[in-house]
Order: sequence, then C-alpha cells, then structure tokens
Amino acid sequence: MKRTLLLLSTALIASAVLFSACSDDDSGDDGGDASPTAASATQPAATEASGTRMKVVTTVAPITSLAENIVGTAADVEGIVPEGVSSHEYEPPPSIATLLAEADIIFVNGLQLEEPTFELAEANKPETAEVVNLGDLTITEADWKFDFSFPESEGHPNPHLWPNPLHAAEYARIIHEEMVALDPANKATYDANYAELDARLDQLHETMLVAAATVPEANRKLVTYHDSWAYWAPVYGYTVIGAVQPSDFAEPSAQEIAGIIDQIREENIPAIFGSEVYPSDVLQQIADETGATFVDELRDDDLPGEPDGERHTYIGLMVQNMEIMLAALGGNADAMADVPTDLVFEGESTAEYPQ
Repeated sequence: MKRTLLLLSTALIASAVLFSACSDDDSGDDGGDASPTAASATQPAATEASGTRMKVVTTVAPITSLAENIVGTAADVEGIVPEGVSSHEYEPPPSIATLLAEADIIFVNGLQLEEPTFELAEANKPETAEVVNLGDLTITEADWKFDFSFPESEGHPNPHLWPNPLHAAEYARIIHEEMVALDPANKATYDANYAELDARLDQLHETMLVAAATVPEANRKLVTYHDSWAYWAPVYGYTVIGAVQPSDFAEPSAQEIAGIIDQIREENIPAIFGSEVYPSDVLQQIADETGATFVDELRDDDLPGEPDGERHTYIGLMVQNMEIMLAALGGNADAMADVPTDLVFEGESTAEYPQ
C-alpha cells in the first residue's frame, strides 16, 4: 500500500530550563549504552539491555498508542498530554521537565500542534535524545491542509494527520525505525510488533473503505466543531463542508453561526459532529435550527475506555469513530467489528496515559 511520507511564556521556559539544570545528573540513567542481548520475536520477560530500559516520551494518546504497540514490553512509554485535553492549548506544567530530562527519545505530532510541549522538550531533553516530529516527516508542505479552524492566512496547517490510517501507518513506520536505531538489542521485538501493527493498520484502512462506502453519496459530507478529519475525508470519498470552531479556539460569532446554518440547509446535511475535547452549546443550537442530528461522541485523541481496556488503542479509537459517524450519516459500520483493537503483543504494558 502506497503511503506518503509541529507558546510557552517566558516564565514557564525559564522554569523548565531550571528543572533541566537540576536533572542533568539523572538524565543519562535511562539511556546508557546497551549491550547486545539474545532477542527473539516473542516478548521477553524483562527486556533490559544493560540494567536500563529505554524511556520513550510521547505527546497525544494516539501517538502513545502507536509507540506502545511497537515497543511492547521492551521499553517504557509515557504520554504527556492528558486524554480529553486540547493538545493545541495544553500548557505542560514545569514538572514535565523532569520527565523530558529522562527521555531517550521523544515523539511529537509536530505541524505546530503541541508547541508548548515541543518547546519544553527542546529545552529539557538530554543532548543525546532526539525530538521526532512525526507529522513533518509524514507529509510535505505541499500536502498541508487549511480550513476554517486552521486558515492559510495564519500559516498553521491542520495537524490532525492520524485520523487517516495511511498517515498513522507512516507514524508507526517512523517510530519503529527510530526504536530499532536507538535500541538494536530489542530489534526482533520491535520488528515483530511493527509487522503485526502494520498489518492491522492496513486492515483498518481497507475495512474503512468498505464501511465508508455504505453511506449514501449525498450524505458523505462532514460538519464538525473542531476539524480533525481534513486528511481522512478525501481518502474515503467525503467532503468536509465546514468546521465551526474559529482559529482562536473561541466560540464562533453570530454571523459565522448563521452562515453555517445556511450551508447545512443548502447541503441537506443529516448530522453534525461535536468533540469530547470541545464541549459547546453552539452545535446543539445549529442542529435545532437545521433539523440535523447532533452527535457529540466523536473523539479526536481521547482513546475509548480505560487505559487497560481492549479498545484503548489508536485502532480502537478509529473503529469507534466509524461506528458513530457512519451510522449518523445513514451508513453501516458492521464491517468494522472485524478489525482487532487490542494490543498487538502479549504481556503487561508499562505505557502511561495521563488522564
């Protein structure tokens, strides 16, 4: 399958740098030289190369999930951005500097999604730790998408690549490549996990094509509050008609709401979609005015269920979103039930998802 290949205040930065300076003595403890070990495709009981384990730090939960599935039990993964919190506006507390100072590698979405966290990472990571901007490595500037929430005039592209499984698969490929280079002693584990995850992402994409096609063509139009579907829609034959949330993340003006209402009526949109991260009464108002069904259960980066649940994965997120979205638009998402949503490896994961 062909796949195409990111504002901290002065006070916060100063505080973060201070934390970094205080943590220098500890920053190398997790990233020491790894001596070769006998690696196998099965999950080792305690994959420690030389008495230490790699510390993988991530930002949003979908990236944490992809990293968790690839490293399995061979390394520790810890997310930064709490689930259900806007990654655009999240200001990490200075205490996160300690976590970043212990990181062996840091995976961020990039494309200007989590700028405060990115700035903190750059200020506090060990010199040997790389900050990997997955989004910037997945698409080029020519592929950037702009919309109501991310207007081209402001120069900030829509950063929500991961709802498109093809882009998520590229994220996974990059994470796998980086982990093998960083921790070759556990290459067999990373290879086996990545192969299974890649196959499942391929299955997710192919099944999504089938399920998305069950929606009547006239209904394949999306109106959302926060536009997280700009990179998903064209792949599966849909059009994003509009996103309600302005670029400053405030509530839309009365004039903007009126324009959206007119557009929904003209396009005969059957359903409009909210987000768990951005609760708003505006969409209910729009639904009441237009007769469209208001669905507020779509998730951008808040994985379903509890961290130890079967669907608390990136694939689980996308399967559940399809079940909700396609049903509201008049389609049938039954095929999505065939896509595995659990972890690709056996054994107890150590990944941490802040709640």
